[in-house]
Amino acid sequence: MNAGLTLGPVRVDTPVVLAPMAGITNAAYRRLCLEQATADGGSSLFVCEMITSRGLVEGDATTRSMLVFDEREKIRSVQLYGTDPAYVGKATEILCADYGVSHVDLNFGCPVPKVTRKGGGAALPWKRNLLGEILRAAVGAASRYDVPVTMKTRMGIDPEHLTYLDAGRIAEESGVAAIALHGRTAIQGYSGVADWDAIARLVEHVSIPVLGNGDIWEAGDAIRMVEQTGAAGVVVGRGCLGRPWLFRDLAAAFARREGGEPFAAPTLPSLGEVSTTMRRHAELLCRHMGGEERGCKEFRKHVSWYLKGFRAGGELRHALALVSTLAELDGLLAELDPDERFPEVVLGEPRGRQGAPRKRVVLPEGWLDDTDGRGVVLREDADETTGG
Repeated sequence: MNAGLTLGPVRVDTPVVLAPMAGITNAAYRRLCLEQATADGGSSLFVCEMITSRGLVEGDATTRSMLVFDEREKIRSVQLYGTDPAYVGKATEILCADYGVSHVDLNFGCPVPKVTRKGGGAALPWKRNLLGEILRAAVGAASRYDVPVTMKTRMGIDPEHLTYLDAGRIAEESGVAAIALHGRTAIQGYSGVADWDAIARLVEHVSIPVLGNGDIWEAGDAIRMVEQTGAAGVVVGRGCLGRPWLFRDLAAAFARREGGEPFAAPTLPSLGEVSTTMRRHAELLCRHMGGEERGCKEFRKHVSWYLKGFRAGGELRHALALVSTLAELDGLLAELDPDERFPEVVLGEPRGRQGAPRKRVVLPEGWLDDTDGRGVVLREDADETTGG
């Protein structure tokens, strides 16, 4: 049975973490997901968009502007990216001291070429000693504020260069509170099927909690993952795009599991309920982004995800994707059929980016020559905001 998720002094009732996604998991979206998850009294962990340690330490305006939290966020969780132990340690201290952050997650899972070519993201765990230096710097800084540090990683660079078991051991030795594993390698990107067996192997390999990530499209997937792998919880990314109510379904599914009840498929929302959620999302974006023009513009990217599988015509979809005011949005949403049933055909389908496997992972010259990394000096871009 699963009794929530505990990371040091941080505890949530549902062992579910919202993965940080660039341009998606801002304060408005986190508030929307939080409202869904807590509708029946539950709680999950909602992580802010990833920021860079260098950007934070050097006072980059864009980085600072991303550190905005909703008044209902009692647990402030931030994912930090960095390749230099000194920068990561200082950035962690700033997050704890100046922003009242309750949880810091370190990203070692990004597969994007502009990150891996500098030795960052999913490439960095290949350098075992450098990984340890970064983790110890973050844990040392956060421990003074009693803030837990976790890390997210992938299985490795490619099938011939796996790193996740060593990364788990180093994380445990460094005082990391938990490790999340995306069951794909960097060369896979977001293609193919996540390897849940690798998550199970990591669970057996370490004594700290392991969170499973990859192919959680429905609440039932999360239950299957923890039962098949022994993971302490799950990390949900693309599965919640256009479906913030997934966190309500997850809370209900884990509550039933904890009570010894069998899994029950959640009630699917009608198009009317979906349109109400869309309106709420746009309203929150307008509030957190300082006005309707910017908020509605930011909302446009979510329209296709919300309406995936519904019969809404192309002309209406196009108009919604160009909406500029809440009044305009209200008029367009009124054209949707509120009684249309949720399209079950899209259940379990991948959402968001997927693509094909990469031909190769772009790495610094000589990166694979050794696994040490001690004394290696890497410099990430201050405005790097991708994920993994």
